[in-house]
Amino acid sequence: SPQVWQSALSTLNPNPTDSCPLYLNYATVAALPSRVSRHNSPSAAQFITRLVRNCLPGGVNRCIVMVCERSEVFASACALARAFPLFTHRSSASRRTEKKTVVVEFFLVGQNNGPIEVATLKCLASATEGVRLAARIVDTPCNEMNTDNFLEEIKKVGKDLGITPTIIRDEELKERGFGGIYGVGKAALHPPALAVLSHTPDGATQTIAWVGKGIVYDTGGLSIKGKTTMPGMKRDCGGAAAILGAFKATVKQGFKDNLHAVFCLAENAVGPRATRPDDIHVLYSGKTVEINNTDAEGRLILADGVAYACKDLGADIILDMATLTGAQGVATGKYHAAVLTNNEEWEKACVKAGRNCGDLVHPLVYCPELHFSEFTSAVADMKNSVADRDNTPSSCAGLFIASHIGFDWPGVWVHIDIAAPVHAGERATGYGVALLLSLFGGASEDPLLNMVSPLGCNGDSPTEDMERDSKRRRLV
Repeated sequence: SPQVWQSALSTLNPNPTDSCPLYLNYATVAALPSRVSRHNSPSAAQFITRLVRNCLPGGVNRCIVMVCERSEVFASACALARAFPLFTHRSSASRRTEKKTVVVEFFLVGQNNGPIEVATLKCLASATEGVRLAARIVDTPCNEMNTDNFLEEIKKVGKDLGITPTIIRDEELKERGFGGIYGVGKAALHPPALAVLSHTPDGATQTIAWVGKGIVYDTGGLSIKGKTTMPGMKRDCGGAAAILGAFKATVKQGFKDNLHAVFCLAENAVGPRATRPDDIHVLYSGKTVEINNTDAEGRLILADGVAYACKDLGADIILDMATLTGAQGVATGKYHAAVLTNNEEWEKACVKAGRNCGDLVHPLVYCPELHFSEFTSAVADMKNSVADRDNTPSSCAGLFIASHIGFDWPGVWVHIDIAAPVHAGERATGYGVALLLSLFGGASEDPLLNMVSPLGCNGDSPTEDMERDSKRRRLV
């Protein structure tokens, strides 16, 4: 009744959030913070996911009503999707006869609060499917999500989009000079691979390559991880998973430029064929790398990936995404990924895209002339791990990747380290899908992605003023 509703509203005093159950927990009303800081998203996306996970009443058929402004619809939808992971191996789930259904409704307030168009709903469906696809892959353990099965996931997306992937794997990697991917994955039962999905529409004016780290499991190799740090390493494929989910959504919504998704897949296993510290590999760039830490493997496979994107795909913009360093969580925290780029405009764009979509990002120091000396080797072009782990290791790891296309390369290079935000607790978040859709939304044919894009966005985009007085309290 109106009385119950008003009574519930009067109990809400967000600090930063609060909720109130209605009538025997058949419903819950929850409030999001009325203000957020300048390094947070106006959508308060993290709070949305947390509230829905904690407060949604039980039952088979459930409904969520999201009150927000039009500029926050995209971020809110992606945040809601994160609350409903797909992967489970609980025996009770297999015995369940009824499927759970969750209906999400948006109630728009503020300016431009007319009905949501059908095209917008299709975009939200594509984006949330991409988020949940990425999270499912990251949640799946390596005894199922090995390199063979990851390739099957890539082939399924390719079939859905009418694209045949290019796949180079096992000994062919060695023959063609992919010393990084081959060296990391050669000891595993399931061989390493480089896979590429390519979208090449007529009239494209530039070429973009997304390169994803797909380490399906990371033991650390012979520089083996401890018993407390190895659990959770099924998530080391989070970059490749995010790029797969984002590529599917991006192409389905229409993309005007050439877009290549490059997947660097390997299992960093221990065995007789494993790379040893002191081994020297020749990477696809032609540069030689002395291995001094087999647990710094992600940068080796990504170095091959970005070199391939540069040499073979002719990319103008190369973005690599990876769960690269544990130090990322120390540098930028659990919620913000770290961005390292050779272009200041793109650094700002990444931060703004993160605020627009809820996948938050914060910059790292880009200064190769001061930091790349950490990789100095007496017998090769470089080592693969730093001499001083106290000297911005997350920045240095990214610089290792950039060195294989060259610090004087005229194109745009962007590195996103998502080691911490790829999961929340024991569940994957699907981080990175929304960020890529937003960051490159300006090249999309979809109006909603145009709106949340930080590059060439229109007047409906979220305002720069994070302290706007018209901000309303939003309810779930």
